[in-house]
Amino acid sequence: MAVLLEWLRLGGPAMVVLALMSVLGLTLVIVKLWDFSERKIGAREFVAPALAAWERGQSEHALAALAASPSPLAAVVAQAMQTLGDAGLSETQARERIERSALDQIETARTHLRTLDLIASLAPLLGLLGSVLGMIDAFRALEVAGDRVQPAILFGGIWQALLTTAAGLTIAIPAIAAVGYFERRVESLQQAMESALTQLMTTPRRRGTSA
Repeated sequence: MAVLLEWLRLGGPAMVVLALMSVLGLTLVIVKLWDFSERKIGAREFVAPALAAWERGQSEHALAALAASPSPLAAVVAQAMQTLGDAGLSETQARERIERSALDQIETARTHLRTLDLIASLAPLLGLLGSVLGMIDAFRALEVAGDRVQPAILFGGIWQALLTTAAGLTIAIPAIAAVGYFERRVESLQQAMESALTQLMTTPRRRGTSA
């Protein structure tokens, strides 16, 4: 802890901001991991039974199979079934409502990813800014020293300045990896939604049929 506090002091204001960004980034990663786990983003096992029941005209059985899962995929497919079962909607209206429901779920799944991506982009830039400011201070110290210049003054100033660059990269690299991981999970969810909805909307079945 004492070492971290000393690094914060040596790095200056830029290091303090980077420390706050690291805490925020770690918090967002934990929140997204928990959210994806709780909502079972990767679950797919309910799709086939629900679509099979829907094809047989057993709407209640299909919706019951979907209601058992907290997955956004289950929510979208269930909403689509209810929409297709609404005889008061035209085909165009039904498609628009289904597409809107799917887009809402995808946007919800992407919550906080923009902030995490922003941290990944800004951290190295802020670290570089801190290094530049540190180098300026180091060369000013050399100027003040005049003829009494010692290599230790320059070297000490350089490593202190580079400290923020290292911190910025240390924050940015895991953040970039986390954003890539979460985006792949969301893309997989989107593909599963498109596949399930395509099967649902092309299944030969009379609208409004129930078990």
